[in-house]
Amino acid sequence: MLLSMARELLVPNPDNASIHELKETARVGLGETSLRCTAIQMLVVGITREQVCDALLVDNRSLRRWVNAFNDRGVDGLTSEPRSGRPPKIKKEQVDEFVELIEQPEQADRDFWTARAFHGYIQEEYQVDCSYETVVRFFHEQNFALKVPQPWPDRQDEKQRQAFREELKELCQDPDIDIWYSDESGFEGDPRPRRRWDKKGAKTRSTKNGDHIRMNVIGLVCPRTGEFFAIEASHVDTEMFQAFLDEANRQVQPGRKRNILIVDNASWQRRASIDWGNFEPLFLPPYSPDLNPIERIWLTLKAQWFNNHVCKDRDALLKRLDLAILDVIGNPERTKKTASIGHKF
Repeated sequence: MLLSMARELLVPNPDNASIHELKETARVGLGETSLRCTAIQMLVVGITREQVCDALLVDNRSLRRWVNAFNDRGVDGLTSEPRSGRPPKIKKEQVDEFVELIEQPEQADRDFWTARAFHGYIQEEYQVDCSYETVVRFFHEQNFALKVPQPWPDRQDEKQRQAFREELKELCQDPDIDIWYSDESGFEGDPRPRRRWDKKGAKTRSTKNGDHIRMNVIGLVCPRTGEFFAIEASHVDTEMFQAFLDEANRQVQPGRKRNILIVDNASWQRRASIDWGNFEPLFLPPYSPDLNPIERIWLTLKAQWFNNHVCKDRDALLKRLDLAILDVIGNPERTKKTASIGHKF
């Protein structure tokens, strides 16, 4: 006797697109695209399949297909594809010109493009009669994506940066040398809240005590081994940095003869009176935090341990920092992987 088994119930992956993105695509999309986005929105907020099918007059088979497409490709999987035989709205001979226009928005007296602005521009300037979703699809097809710009200093000297990379590469090839990176970072007791998922209509709040509790952490990491060391400090100056170096020289056991410690150009690290102990200092080029992989340690540490976490007083902040630092120290393979990403030439 054969027993039939029900198919597994598919659930949309909410990480593939925000409710706002689904709403925006449904609003500007045409026909099938709008219907699909609306259906996924309803499922994400907890409406049952039966209710979605009844409300939108669709069958369960279609709903399952849309969920599959959304889980595979996000919002792109819900946009209607051009029907066979229909000529493309953006012609082949226009593709290269439009790609150049996207890459060089100054041609249209703009600093950057949004899909909506680009849609309006090519309609007016090129008489291209296409929908907003066609433009969004075109952006994706040409390997463009929405990105949040990273603040970038305009005082960098690329010659100095390249010379630093070459020197670092040469040092790394010496089997008697280990490269270490050092930096300090501030940690707030009530950091700025990050986006989170919550039920529709709920008042999403994050506690803020207004006391501005803050501690600094000074650390160093070796990308080759994943070894990490850090101390907590109320402030950072030459005296505190010397205390950090003294403790690091006591606690860290070098695995090679020479140990190069790469630091930034903070004034407290430039004093001739500093005793570096087992470490030899090498200074980063000015305005080049991107060349220091310990920055990635701080980012991941804050994301994991201080994302929407509020400490009511200094003791609570110190306890949280202790746990976070011990977690990095206790997982050298993970730390090695994180630090190695930025340890490039």
